[in-house]
Amino acid sequence: MFRRQRPRLKILGNRHIDLDGRTVSFTLKRSPRAKYVRFEIKRDTGLTVVITKSYDEKLLPDLLQKRRRWILKNLGALESAPPSAPRYGIRDGDIVSYLGRQLRVVIERKRAGVNTVRFESERLVASLRSDGESAGKVLEGWYRTRAMEFIGRKAELVSARLGTTYNRLTIRGQRTHWGSCSHKGNLSFNWKLMMVPEDVIDYVVIHEMAHLKEMNHTKRFWKLVERHCPRWREHRKWLRENQAELTVRFFS
Repeated sequence: MFRRQRPRLKILGNRHIDLDGRTVSFTLKRSPRAKYVRFEIKRDTGLTVVITKSYDEKLLPDLLQKRRRWILKNLGALESAPPSAPRYGIRDGDIVSYLGRQLRVVIERKRAGVNTVRFESERLVASLRSDGESAGKVLEGWYRTRAMEFIGRKAELVSARLGTTYNRLTIRGQRTHWGSCSHKGNLSFNWKLMMVPEDVIDYVVIHEMAHLKEMNHTKRFWKLVERHCPRWREHRKWLRENQAELTVRFFS
């Protein structure tokens, strides 16, 4: 059997924009499959902006201005990093988000023992072996564990409310998807959801659970979502507006 080829991104060319006095060049692409605008920053290609099939290019300058702090910060980090250094990573003193709260990362080094992560007031303390894994990798593992526990409990509650049953729940690291529901009743959620406010997580869980009854996005599906999450439009908008920051690999 032949695999169906995925539609290719259409390159619309190079663009320039002034962001806080700096001229930023970027490559503009249009994707027939994308559901929202996304930003990518890579060492070899710089900034790339991928827009949806129906997105109006006239809206792009305002969106870039709105995201200018994130763009300039990550371009600066990329330019100042040595060639062998990771593009993104967690360092002592960095700020990370957890359930919508901003926490300062504190990295402690120890000679032996098990890597651990713990809360201390408004801090997230990572106690790591000097010869062990990177802080980013340990923190990602901690986020994944918390996601399985936290979202797993949410799924049980929502399942009871909707009168649905699911087969299996997994936590993954999808680049552009927050969750999915298969025809076999398997649910998958992105561990980065643990960065977003709790009511937004509720929306994503309800959205995927609703697919167990309506495997589509018809009016009946959205009515079901709205019955259990009246502010779903607001939460969906929040995810779209914060997609770029939350999907970058900070944990390299």
